[in-house]
Amino acid sequence: MKKIRPGRIIIVLTLVLVAGISTGFLVNQETRDFRIAKNLDIFFTLFREINTFYVDEIDPDKMVKAGIDNMLKTLDPYTVYYPESEVDEFTFMTTGKYGGIGSLVRSSGDYVVISEVYKKFPADMAGIKAGDLLKKVDGTSLKGLSTDKVSEKLKGNPGTDITLTIERNGKEKDYPLKREKIIIPPVPYYGMIDSKTGYIRFTSFTQNCIEDVKNALTALKTNNPQQIILDLRGNPGGLLTEAVDIVNLFVGPGNEVVSTKGKVKQFDENFKTIKPAIDEKIPLAIIINRGSASASEIVAGAIQDLDRGIIVGQRSYGKGLVQITRPLSYNTQLKVTTAKYYIPSGRCIQARDFSHPNEDGSVGIIPDSLISEFKTKNGRIVKDGGGIAPDVESISEPLSQIAAELYLRNYIFDFATKYFWEHPEIKTPGQFSFSDSDYSEFKTFLINRNFSYKTGTEESLAELITNAKKEKYYDIHKDLFSDLEKDIAHSLGQDLTLFRSEITDLIEDEIISRYFYEDGAISWTLKKDEQVSKALEILNNKEKYSSILKGQTGPVLITKKSYQNTERTMLSLNRKSLKPV
Repeated sequence: MKKIRPGRIIIVLTLVLVAGISTGFLVNQETRDFRIAKNLDIFFTLFREINTFYVDEIDPDKMVKAGIDNMLKTLDPYTVYYPESEVDEFTFMTTGKYGGIGSLVRSSGDYVVISEVYKKFPADMAGIKAGDLLKKVDGTSLKGLSTDKVSEKLKGNPGTDITLTIERNGKEKDYPLKREKIIIPPVPYYGMIDSKTGYIRFTSFTQNCIEDVKNALTALKTNNPQQIILDLRGNPGGLLTEAVDIVNLFVGPGNEVVSTKGKVKQFDENFKTIKPAIDEKIPLAIIINRGSASASEIVAGAIQDLDRGIIVGQRSYGKGLVQITRPLSYNTQLKVTTAKYYIPSGRCIQARDFSHPNEDGSVGIIPDSLISEFKTKNGRIVKDGGGIAPDVESISEPLSQIAAELYLRNYIFDFATKYFWEHPEIKTPGQFSFSDSDYSEFKTFLINRNFSYKTGTEESLAELITNAKKEKYYDIHKDLFSDLEKDIAHSLGQDLTLFRSEITDLIEDEIISRYFYEDGAISWTLKKDEQVSKALEILNNKEKYSSILKGQTGPVLITKKSYQNTERTMLSLNRKSLKPV
C-alpha cells in the first residue's frame, strides 16, 4: 500500500477547510441576501394591499416615511432619513446656510411669533423685531399653521420677493422683503474679557467654520493676549474634519486628533494636524457642558489627551459615533452611522450602547465595569465610555421651578417685548440696569396675565391624592392630606422675592438681546458667568494650570449657584421648537 506523505495530508485538509469556510460564507451570504429580498417583497406587497383595500385613502409619502423612521429607530438616533421636503433643513444643519429672511420663529397660539432676528439680514433691515406676530405671507393667512409649514413658506431662493403681514402692539402692517442667502455665523461673539484674556464663543461645526474661528483667534492675537478661552457650551457638533482643523489652530503638524473605525474597513481613517498652528504655546481653557457633543467632544478630548489645555465645566454629552450622508433616489438623503471615533489617547467617549438595546428597546449607559482607563500625552488618567470629563468641573445649580416656568412658558419673552417698546433706546449695554421698579412692573405683568404654576412637590402630592382616592384611602386620611396641601403650598409673591436673582438674570439676558442681538447678550452675561470665572482663575494661576496638565493635581470639583447663560443653554436644548426662516 502506497504511503501518503504527511505534507500532502496537511495540504488536502487545508483545501477542504478553506472550501468549507468559503461554502459556509457563500451560504450565509445567500441566506442574508435572500432574507433581505424576502422582507422587501413582503413590505412591497403589504403596502400594495393596504393601498388597494384600506377603507380610507392613505397618504403614501407619510406612511412610507413613518415606516422608514420607525425602522431607523431600531438603530440609533443619529441615523436619519430626510425626504425631499426636509433636505433644506439638512443642508442648514451641515452648512448653516439657507435662503430666507434671517430670523427664528416659534408657535404662539394660532400663529407663530418672531423669536429672534439675525443682525443685518432682511428681517432686521426691514425693522422686524422679536415678539412680532406673523399673520400673513403674500396675503395668505398663517393662522393654524405649524412652525414647519410657516418656515417652508418663508424660505425660498435668494433674490425672490416676499411680503409679510406683521401684528405689533395690536396693529397690523405689511413688510416687503427680498430673501437673501442666510449664513448663521458659528462664532457669534469673540473679544477680550480682560486685558490679557481672549474669549471665543463657538456654536456649531458647519462647513468652513474653521475660517470664522481662525479669524477670531487672529483678531484676538492683535491684542497680545496671554491666554485664550474657547467656549463650546451647547455646541452640538457637526463636521469631523472641521474639528481637526480647529485643534490644528492650537497644535502643530503631525499630531493625531481622531481616528475612525467601522464595519467597512477601507473607510477607516486617521486624521492628523497638517498645518502650522496659529499658537501652540498660549495657555488654553475650553469650556464644555452636557450640550457639547460630537465634534465639540473631539476638540475638547484631543486638547485634553494632548495636554494642550485644560477643560472646564460639565461632563460632555458622550457621542462617539460618526455619520456620513448618502444620496438616495428622488432627491432624498440618508445620514447613517458608519463608525466610532477615537481620540488621541485611544478612547471612545460614546456614552450609550446602541448595539445592545434592552428588551423594551431602551438603551442603557455603558456600565462602569466596561469603562477603561487611558493615558494622556503626559500620563494623566482619562476614561472612555461617557463623554469628556472636565479637569475642573464647575456645576451650576438648576433653575427654580418658577424661573423655569417663566422662561419656558414665554412670560419672560413677552415681558421683554413689552419693555423694548416702552424703552425705545439703550445706547450701550453698560447703560442698562433692571431696577427695583422694573421688577415690580414685572410682578404686575404676571398678575395681569394670571400667571400661576404648580411646584413639583405640589404635583406629586396631587398625584398621591388621586391614587389615594382610587384606592379608597383618601377619606381615612383626609385631614392629613389637607394639612400637607396647606404646608407645601407655595406663594407666588414669596417665590418672586426668593428667586429674584435668577429670574432677573433671565430677564436681563432677553432684554439685552433685543437691543444688541445675540453677541450683545453673550457679552453681557460673561461678566457674571461662573464657569468663565473659574477658567480665568485657573489660567491666571500658572502653577495650578501647569500642575493640572502634568497630572500633579486631580480633577477639581466646584459647585456654584450660577444662572448665567441659562437662557442660551435652554434655547439650544429646545432648538427643535424653533425654526429658521
